[in-house]
Parts: sequence; structure tokens; C-alpha cells
Amino acid sequence: MAASKKHRLRDSALRRLLYVLCVTLCGVLLLIFIFRSNSTSRIEIIRNLDIGDDVSSAYHHDLKVRERVKLPKQNKLSLRLEKLNRLPPRNSDLYPNLAKDRIVVVLYVHNRPQYLRVVVDSLSNVVGINETLLIVSHDGYFEDMNKIIDGIRFCQVKQIYAPYSPHLFSNSFPGVSPGDCKDKDDAGVKRCKGNPDQYGNHRSPKIVSLKHHWWWMMNTVWDGLRETREHSGHILFIEEDHFIFPNAYQNLQILISLKPKKCPDCYAANLAPSDVNSRGEEWASLIAERMGNVGYSFNRTVWRKIHNKAREFCFFDDYNWDITMWATVYPSFGRPVYTLRGPRSSAVHFGKCGLHQGQGENKACIDSGMMNIRVDEPDKVSNIESDWVVHIYKNQPGYKAGFKGWGGWGDDRDRRLCLSFATMYHSIGTTSPL
Repeated sequence: MAASKKHRLRDSALRRLLYVLCVTLCGVLLLIFIFRSNSTSRIEIIRNLDIGDDVSSAYHHDLKVRERVKLPKQNKLSLRLEKLNRLPPRNSDLYPNLAKDRIVVVLYVHNRPQYLRVVVDSLSNVVGINETLLIVSHDGYFEDMNKIIDGIRFCQVKQIYAPYSPHLFSNSFPGVSPGDCKDKDDAGVKRCKGNPDQYGNHRSPKIVSLKHHWWWMMNTVWDGLRETREHSGHILFIEEDHFIFPNAYQNLQILISLKPKKCPDCYAANLAPSDVNSRGEEWASLIAERMGNVGYSFNRTVWRKIHNKAREFCFFDDYNWDITMWATVYPSFGRPVYTLRGPRSSAVHFGKCGLHQGQGENKACIDSGMMNIRVDEPDKVSNIESDWVVHIYKNQPGYKAGFKGWGGWGDDRDRRLCLSFATMYHSIGTTSPL
């Protein structure tokens, strides 16, 4: 009787042990699955996405769309990329707590992996990058670019894809449509579709994507993404051919803190001079000058002013977003648009070619001589002093009001799509002083 009771107790203990082992094993397997899922490449995710009829509406609800604006019909790839935009940032397990006063970094790219590797490597050495969120905005879908971003482990990172990029549409607008006019075709004679620009040239999808991507990205980052649509602080914007120095984030924090007192009329803070060939004056003073397009940052108040000029932006006949801003948007503000920066550059433009050049050839267009960017000791630590005075550059050369534009942006379809991007989302969040 006693022996039988001992056997039952031993069997009961054995069952409990097996139960604990099974639960532990299941937990380990679940953790392995989650880790692998977090490391899954973008292409695997795309292939495994179950695209239903309600994908588009679900995405738009998530991104706080104000109304169903008139947008081009999407294809399967466009819809799948749109769904990817809803995924949460990666590496949140490595960096669970972001700084409350973080400066979000947005890197916008096309298809120059040789450049992107340099930029990502430079970002990995930036002091403070681990306390913020890096958003990578893609114009098109290119696996070589995704592989580089998938390898990022130094901060939280979120990828977004412009779902109406011309690079996603091979036989319909915003890509090339059957019956589109080309070059200097006469629409009446050729019976083709399209409106020429001021120089008589019809649209080139590869060219117009520059302006479309930038405008879609701005509207999505500021007013669409749940991670940033309530962010009222500064957001830093960089491109795939901007080398960022280790002290960039620290210097930008200092500039933003000094701006209200030192330059209350400054709209932005820059990491580099507006002259891309300059590394700075190295004076013992801050610099206020026209806003440059290398490492520029501003807050939601400035974004609202830009967004209010959507019609001016979308109807100016120039395919360059930056020239459009300089020639028509900034002048419409009624006063000079200055940015504040340090006397020594914390970022440098190293690209030899434009954003959409260099691919489809024997080798990418890249100036190998510029790749050996020297990082000196002053570039590794913050080098801006709070007691410096501000030197203001007035009447600088460059594109201004009155410039009529380089063209490439005359088609009514591009202008309407541009305006649609401006009305996609609710504007959420508070404003703050310049």
C-alpha cells in the first residue's frame, strides 16, 4: 500500500516536471520565432503578406486619412508596400526607451546601395543615434537597399515605401502609361496623353518621382505615421549621399536649444552650409543663412507653413523639390527664411550624381575620391559654444523668387497627385515656437 502511494507520488512529480519542461521549451521556441520574425528580410515579408480587399482602407484608417482622396489605382506591389508601412519599428527590443526630446531622423533613398552603405556606416558612429528613431523612406522597391537597412542594429529603424512611386508602375500612371506623350510630342498630332512643361517637354516618370517622393514623405512623416504624427519637435532630413559626422546629433541638439534665443526668426537648423562645397568657416560664431538641403531640420510649426503652400509647391514647373521651395514656397512666407548652423560642417554631401542617376549602367555613378571623407577630432564631439554670437549672411546667391523653374513638372496628372498627397491625412499634434 505504501509502495503504491510512493509510485503515484513519483509519477505525479514526473508529470509536473514534464509539464514544466514542455512549457519552457515552448517559450524558447516562441522567442526564437519572434527573433527570426524581427530579422526577416523585407522581401520575405512581402511574399508572405496576405493581401485582402480591405488592405487599402485598413491602412488609410491606421494613418488617419481624412477622406478618400482621388489617388491612382494601385497594383499588388503598391498595396503590399503600403501594408509594410504599418509595421512597427525594428530593434525596439534593443532600444526600448527613446529619449523624450529626441530628434527623429528621416533618411530618404532611391537605389544607390554603394552610397547607402557609406551613409549607414556614418550613422552608426553618430553619438546619441541610439536614443532616437531612424525612418528610411524608399522611392521604389530595391532588395539591395533593403538588405543594407535590415542590417542596422544601432537604433530603432522603420522603413516606409512611397506606394505611388512611378518606379512601382510599369504600365500605368504614375509610371509610364500606354498612349503617353514623350519628349516634345505634339499631343494633337500624335493623339497622346499629357501636358508639356514650359519648355515643351512631356513628363518623365523617373524625373517627377524626385518631387513626388519628397512631398509624399513629408506629408506621411508629419501627419500620417503613428510614430511621428504627434511629434512636435524637430525632425532631421538627410539623403542617401550625405555623410553624417559623429557629432551631428549633439550639435543639432545644441542648435535647436539655442535657436529661440539666438535666432528667433530662424525657421530651421542645418548640419552643413548651403554651399555644398563648403566645410564651414570655422569661426567662433554661429551662422544664420538661407536654408540648405544637406542635413536640414525643422519642427511642426514650420511644416504647417510649408503644407499651407501646397498649391504653390504642386504647381511650380520644376521637378526639384528644393528649387521649388527656394523659388516659390519660401518667398511666399513674407520674410527671409534663415536656418541656424555651426561654423564647421557636421554633414557633407559626397554624391557625384543626382538622386536617380548612376543606376542601370556598368557601374554606379560615384566619386570614389570623395569616399575617403576625413573625420577629425573636432568632428567627433560637440563643437558649438552657447556664448557665440550669430553671423547673418544676407543676399546670398542661389535660386530665389522670380526663377521660372527648370521644367519637368507640367503634366496635370502630376500636379493633381501632388495635391492629393497634401490632403491624405489629418493634421495631428501641437505646434511649438520656431
